[in-house]
Amino acid sequence: MSKSVSANTAHLQALAARHADLEARLEMETHRPLPDSAAIAQLKKAKLRIKDALGQN
Repeated sequence: MSKSVSANTAHLQALAARHADLEARLEMETHRPLPDSAAIAQLKKAKLRIKDALGQN
């Protein structure tokens, strides 16, 4: 496997892990007694940016 393919795979795995982390944080925030709507919006935007980056590869 070439270094560029290996680096790309590692990058995609890092993006997927970040996406999963954001999903977990979003889940926790939405289930709090008083969810922070601004934090929820920020988490959703971050997830969407990562999803877009994953889709481009």
